[in-house]
Amino acid sequence: MTTPTPQAAPVGVAAVIPAKDEAERIAATIAAVRAIPGVDLVVVVDDGSADATADIAREAGAVVERHPRNRGKAAAMTTGAARVAREDAGTARPLLFVDADLEGSAANLGVLVPPVARGEVDMTIAILPPQKQAGGGHGFVVRLARKGIHDLTGWQATQPLSGMRCLSRKAFDAATPLARGWGVEVGLTVDVLARGLRVREVSCELHHRVSGRDWRGQLHRARQYRDVWLALAMRRLRRARP
Repeated sequence: MTTPTPQAAPVGVAAVIPAKDEAERIAATIAAVRAIPGVDLVVVVDDGSADATADIAREAGAVVERHPRNRGKAAAMTTGAARVAREDAGTARPLLFVDADLEGSAANLGVLVPPVARGEVDMTIAILPPQKQAGGGHGFVVRLARKGIHDLTGWQATQPLSGMRCLSRKAFDAATPLARGWGVEVGLTVDVLARGLRVREVSCELHHRVSGRDWRGQLHRARQYRDVWLALAMRRLRRARP
């Protein structure tokens, strides 16, 4: 599938990059994001890194927020969005969420921006191609997420766990507080759709690290499954309340 060429956004866009121990990759990711048409602010949230992620991000031209200890992706996204709101002074520009390990391929996220900036949809979600290195999972978390989103909203997600998204400020605010931990993407999708807002998936040529088959990778997937299950359970309970 051919990736569309991004066009300049009619309004400024803020990129938010949650990062933990990404000193080797963060500068390349920031450089790629700053080259996206329309992106005029890059905020990196250093989520308790033990390396030089924050210093390198500042040197690369990003505004940096730092958590003294690791608080998780949802907290980092919330901190980044809050910093954008302070920088905006009422502008309420779209938010582009970027994984810190994308390096140069992050430039391809530009295709997510125009549909949101032009008001065609409220959230775009990146569909990634097969990665250069195969992951070690068996698809349990993806199937849980996809089925849960469909059961709650009727919408069929291609890649329900994709973290690369562009949201209008209205869509982001509608989904706050965000679901905890690794359930944040599923919670975002359910909450935005549940409020009658529009979502579109867009193919992006992106490449990032994938978790392996060792015990760390298995533990990561177990945590993902737990957080996705909790995000869905909370939303089922919310819907069941009179």
